[in-house]
Amino acid sequence: MSNAPLPKKIDPRKLADRGVRIQGDVEFTLLPNLVTMLADKQGQASVDLQFDTDELRIRTIKGTADAKVFMTCQRCLEPVEIEVEAKFNLAVAPTEEHAKNLPRYYDPLIVAGDDLELFPMVEEELILSLPIVPYHDDCSVQTSFGDEVTTDNETDKPNPFSVLASLKADK
Repeated sequence: MSNAPLPKKIDPRKLADRGVRIQGDVEFTLLPNLVTMLADKQGQASVDLQFDTDELRIRTIKGTADAKVFMTCQRCLEPVEIEVEAKFNLAVAPTEEHAKNLPRYYDPLIVAGDDLELFPMVEEELILSLPIVPYHDDCSVQTSFGDEVTTDNETDKPNPFSVLASLKADK
């Protein structure tokens, strides 16, 4: 299944038993929740997943999903390009009870039936990898608005403490 288009549904148990690796791209248009967080809706994510069983005979999914996305900079409100890399280290569990017994170094993936929709799983991991506050590293932000007003009359005003200075000079 290498370098083929990503399937919409998979059976992670069968793939893990056979040690299958899936590689491919998924268009952002197939990831509707991710698209709502982006400034530019065009693009794709590269996915590389290895299905396997570990030494404890736990079915696992390991791999990455990489994408370049454009989000709105929270300083200047212009698009900023962000490289996102989601890392997968999942263990397949049939129920919540089984998920509680998994080793802590795995994130549980509960798959009650035989099939798992692949795109929502990839989408969730990409969303979790997005920055909370996207911004440019060298963003020039305007800190003042309107015309700068220079007040020359402040320098023309007499010092209110000059009277005190004259009193001090009398003593």
